[in-house]
Amino acid sequence: MAKHDYFRQPKLLILYASYGEGHVQAARAIRDALEEQGNYRTVLIDLMAESHPWLNEMTRKFYQQSYTRLPALYGWVYGVTRPMKHDSLFGGLLHSLGRDKIKRIMAQEKPDAVIHTFPLFALPSLNRRSLLFGNPPSYAVITDFDLHRRWVHPDIERYYVATDDLKQELGMLGIRSTSVHVSGIPLKPGFRNVAPDLELFRKFGLDSARPTILLMAGAQGVMPHIGKLCSGLLHEHPSVQIALVCGRNERLRLTVERRFAQHPHGSRLHLFGYVEQIHELMSISTCLVTKPGGVTLSEGIAAGLPIFIYRPVPGQEKQNAVYLQSKGAAVICRKPEQLISSLLSVINDPERLSSSKACLNSLQFTESAAESIARDILSRIQSGRSLFSTV
Repeated sequence: MAKHDYFRQPKLLILYASYGEGHVQAARAIRDALEEQGNYRTVLIDLMAESHPWLNEMTRKFYQQSYTRLPALYGWVYGVTRPMKHDSLFGGLLHSLGRDKIKRIMAQEKPDAVIHTFPLFALPSLNRRSLLFGNPPSYAVITDFDLHRRWVHPDIERYYVATDDLKQELGMLGIRSTSVHVSGIPLKPGFRNVAPDLELFRKFGLDSARPTILLMAGAQGVMPHIGKLCSGLLHEHPSVQIALVCGRNERLRLTVERRFAQHPHGSRLHLFGYVEQIHELMSISTCLVTKPGGVTLSEGIAAGLPIFIYRPVPGQEKQNAVYLQSKGAAVICRKPEQLISSLLSVINDPERLSSSKACLNSLQFTESAAESIARDILSRIQSGRSLFSTV
């Protein structure tokens, strides 16, 4: 690419936060889609980590440990703040985080637009006070199936959401229909063509003749009762195999490995750490057991996997789970016995398996969310440039 062609491209700034993997993955998926459409001027910044590293690390640890240690407290905070407005005392405080840093970033990068995959709206809040940076448009990519009011800000030009229900909910809060695009949640490029392949069974060491339960403990490997779930599933169904993804929790992987080393059915338990190409493993699985993060749920939907959610913590994950269960696309279980029974009832009943897949199909999109978002944003920037050039 010629240098002058590169600098004619719109420059995009994507702001994310590293609370869980979802916001980061969404940011990267959008960047990759922009590059596929020929735009290579994208800058990704973890605004919270850049502006408040100590506070970022402390709050990240709180978020990660909330799943097992403080779920009630986290859920209470989420519920209390869910209806807050952007200009409330606490809302204003949250959106002020990173304000000084974003000033410096804007002066240095001079982007044509800013994309948020986490509701840290220091720039929109700043733009209400000043047109110092030419007021570039801000876009919000909501990465859950539930709407927390922290995502709603009057200076967000366009929202990208997972469902029509979220669009309607934004409408009830005064957001114009034309400012909301139902795109789905951005995923890695591999999910555009998820298809089973016998070679993949060999790659992951799985038996293509057995039903495969994909059990994802989360990026940090924090799902409870993993050993009991695996033991019960292997005992109750003599032909099933389990692909257990422990994420970055090496301690969990080693603990489970030791526990099942002499287990009579241990050969049907396959352990993995963090799997970068998770779409490949999903494509050869029969069912998915997971924490209900918005991105992971969207991955399961894209792969057409019946979804089972075990003990969702209060907060956005529980709300995600409740929403998908209301659509028939997921089953919430709170006890190991209930989860095992629910899984096996679907695996053993082709009619129930087919019905579950039909519900999942109703939530799928013909175009990937990342592609749709990238195309829409580039089109809007180009339209703005064309309008400006005629003035």
